[in-house]
Amino acid sequence: MSKHSDVLVVGAGIIGLTAAWRAACRGLSVTVLDPTPRDGASMAAAGMLAAVCEADFGEPELAAMNVDSAARWPDFAAELEKASRLDVGLRQTGTLTLAFDPDDLAETRRLIDLQHRWGLVSEEISTAQARRISPLVGRVAGGAWMPDDHQVDPRATTRALDAAARAAGAVVVECRAVRLTSASGRVVGAVDAAGVDRTADLVVVAAGVSSTGLLATAGIHAPLRPVKGITLRLAAEPWFDVEPVVRARVQGRAVYAVTRVADESGFREVVIGASSDEKPDDRRVEAGSVFALLRDARAVLPGIDELDLREASPRVRPSAPDNLPYLDASVDGLLVATGHGRNGILLTPLTSAVVDATLDETDLPDVVAPAMMNRHTRIRTEEAS
Repeated sequence: MSKHSDVLVVGAGIIGLTAAWRAACRGLSVTVLDPTPRDGASMAAAGMLAAVCEADFGEPELAAMNVDSAARWPDFAAELEKASRLDVGLRQTGTLTLAFDPDDLAETRRLIDLQHRWGLVSEEISTAQARRISPLVGRVAGGAWMPDDHQVDPRATTRALDAAARAAGAVVVECRAVRLTSASGRVVGAVDAAGVDRTADLVVVAAGVSSTGLLATAGIHAPLRPVKGITLRLAAEPWFDVEPVVRARVQGRAVYAVTRVADESGFREVVIGASSDEKPDDRRVEAGSVFALLRDARAVLPGIDELDLREASPRVRPSAPDNLPYLDASVDGLLVATGHGRNGILLTPLTSAVVDATLDETDLPDVVAPAMMNRHTRIRTEEAS
């Protein structure tokens, strides 16, 4: 059996649903394939829009993409909220970075220096200044303030994208794509696990770690590795009024806490994360990972001891060898939008712009040029020469 759509999207996470919405709102017929829609990495993400905090040595291209995409978030959120009539939880809170001990503070200063060299806004602050921003800060050596790093609610955003895509006519089919189909050098569709041959004028692959195997069926090389992370969700009473995103370095280990707005009962969700282990998506919650997250979070925010632990969410992030995403429309009939790693939420508006450009047959944003799939082959060729 064969079925045709203008656009076939493989993957119903935040990236795939973004592609579906952008295509459907143009009046195109859209089918989305995913065996478990809205159950991937987006469900565990904290939603930090941390372009400055995420800037790291050896990753200038990724930093440029993050900064570009962060600037797009307000307009993206406003358009999505209008289309879905749902709040996505975008809050301009700034980010407070804490250093637990003198060694952590030294590393924080190294990163501040890097951020300044790249033209990013960050400021070292004292312990007293950190406590003026949030009185619940514990005993720390110092920290930094990033006024341009904010937050959004990934689960709310994913719900809004799903609603907006469906309202515009997209159809979500709970089935797995098993292979891509090609003709005359062009990708023309995919066969799903039910044996349906689904043809399309454009196929968007946004299937997380599964993208590598699916693309390989069409002879396309896009290596991804699963990086498992666990986030914890806790319920806080009104006294836990930590407004900014808090990121910390505790004896060299990274931890963060993101506080949402209060619900009708006055409780606020606090997301703590994230562990990082290169292992498959086994959905196990290891006791050691939970212990390590709580240990490090309470080291800088002791009040966490009083919160109610409500949920532990294990998921894998699809990460390329160089931590850059794949944003590539160089193969006829195909757009690859996957491998966003730890920056999937942050990079969603930029990915949306890539989808828009592909659908409109215009040039992709210049900043995504390093995200082509052939970069690994190009590096190997250059090394060989």
